[in-house]
Amino acid sequence: MSLFYRIAEQRIREAVEQGEFESLPNAGRPLDLEDETWIPEDLRMVYRMLKNAGFVPPELELHNEILSMRRMINSLDDNAERTRKVRELNFKLLKLEEMTGRRFQWERFPEYEDSFYRKLIPD
Repeated sequence: MSLFYRIAEQRIREAVEQGEFESLPNAGRPLDLEDETWIPEDLRMVYRMLKNAGFVPPELELHNEILSMRRMINSLDDNAERTRKVRELNFKLLKLEEMTGRRFQWERFPEYEDSFYRKLIPD
């Protein structure tokens, strides 16, 4: 994990302990879980229009597959099956990166980042 991430986590923990999040304006309301940060800003409106018309862009469909696959991998007990699914996840991540033309963002997949660094830099 990056130093920035660790500092942010520590500050959030401190704020929670001090009760700074207890009286936020939208407390108790459902969160909008539709993450559009991966969509280039100039295409967001077009994507919303397509979505409202019932069309799902291939990038969004692949992004949702990746999120589902991450949850599934975390629940697998069989190491051989987990390895196979991680390889499939790798392919999908690279494909998404190619489709969106954006660099892969480790911050969005922290458990994947840790395993990558463990393989790259053995103990």
